[in-house]
Amino acid sequence: MSGETQPGSGSRQRIDKWLFFTRMVKSRSLAQSHIQSGRVRINGERVQQPSQIVKAGDRVELALERRDVVLIVKAPGERRGPFEEAKLLYEDLTPPQGETKRLTSYEQAIRAAGSGRPTKKERRATDRLLPDED
Repeated sequence: MSGETQPGSGSRQRIDKWLFFTRMVKSRSLAQSHIQSGRVRINGERVQQPSQIVKAGDRVELALERRDVVLIVKAPGERRGPFEEAKLLYEDLTPPQGETKRLTSYEQAIRAAGSGRPTKKERRATDRLLPDED
């Protein structure tokens, strides 16, 4: 049972546990799948195993679904607590995302001319340009 104790302050911790405790991922198994798919780097090197150890001062780069996150490890976690507690485990160095222009639903539905499959109107215009094959 002594192996079940939580790590003390200033010690090292598995990367999958640390990502879970910092609330970057919803579960340890999800953290493990991120690691095994190559979406996590520690100090610039790709992590292959969830058992990789992180310590204070390590730089963790995580490619999430909608954004890339750059974190500096401040401390190992002891539990998955509330967000305010989880923020104390890391320093966020993620560059701010540029403002992206929100498209209206109409703008999303309109496609650029000449891209994708031609419309019926464009197809007829193209057929008029071709000579008859009679």
